[in-house]
Amino acid sequence: MEHVNLGNTGVQVSRICLGCMSYGDPARGNHEWSLPEEQARPFFRQAIEAGINFFDTANVYSDGSSEEITGRALAEHARRDEIVIATKVHGRMRPGPNGAGLSRKAILTEIDASLRRLGVDYVDLYQIHRWDDRTPIEETMEALHDVVRAGKARYIGASSMWAWQFAKAQHVATLNGWTRFVTMQDHYNLLYREEEREMIPLCLDQGIGLIPWSPLARGRLARPWDTESARSRTDEFGKTLYHEGDREIVEAVARVAAARGVPMAQVALAWMLDRPGVSAPIVGATRASHLDDAVAAVGLHLEDEELEALEAPYRPHPVAGHR
Repeated sequence: MEHVNLGNTGVQVSRICLGCMSYGDPARGNHEWSLPEEQARPFFRQAIEAGINFFDTANVYSDGSSEEITGRALAEHARRDEIVIATKVHGRMRPGPNGAGLSRKAILTEIDASLRRLGVDYVDLYQIHRWDDRTPIEETMEALHDVVRAGKARYIGASSMWAWQFAKAQHVATLNGWTRFVTMQDHYNLLYREEEREMIPLCLDQGIGLIPWSPLARGRLARPWDTESARSRTDEFGKTLYHEGDREIVEAVARVAAARGVPMAQVALAWMLDRPGVSAPIVGATRASHLDDAVAAVGLHLEDEELEALEAPYRPHPVAGHR
């Protein structure tokens, strides 16, 4: 496993980040396809044995149970100083006022709740899951700065939003001497490349580490177009992200993979790992082979003609994933 600096920080992370949304109590929240704890535990051990030291979850995944499972599994299989734990804040955790969003009240409440569920004193990366139109960005950035100053997070990051919003947040932080975001967790893969227009150039210019979510397009890039999985049948959000016009790209991935004699997932992830600014794509795994393919992709180099074949069919998409 290769390790790189996370953006312009000094912390080193594996080129693959294990996404922990796949692990949680299926009876809690809206992830019917998530794996309960006993089924989830082997993936953490497999990841650590493969050299993966970067793990991403969120308070809202399976109503907090993803954080609980992640924390217990990592405590069993790794030393705290050897791993990089990331979680997120923004989504609704309880009904009524102040149960969601990025107000000072919400952030300071939710960081403590996440730390309790994870069973740790701090997280390495605390991320805002989405933009909050109801809260002044000054309030959000100062609260996040105070989380870092309190030692409850080492770094802060952001996720899908417009480039102007990200630039505004960074400017506010700089203007006030507050902690700046060091990562952008954006929606980016061979089927969705709209981030290449503004967000990714901004991040490259500012030295922000990219940790894309859904690098395999909810599994679309890992299997023939007309097949489905247990997750795809119940993932209502995922059904809104891609369309029939993406079939041609999936077929191109299949052709390159067949010529190489490797699974489609390895080709799609190899493309992602070759993109400028990408520190570590966030890969979910519900089978051992999913992690095997992700690790193998780190060593797979695609030739120029293969990259051209994969990229040529792309057509512009409506912006997706900001909400």
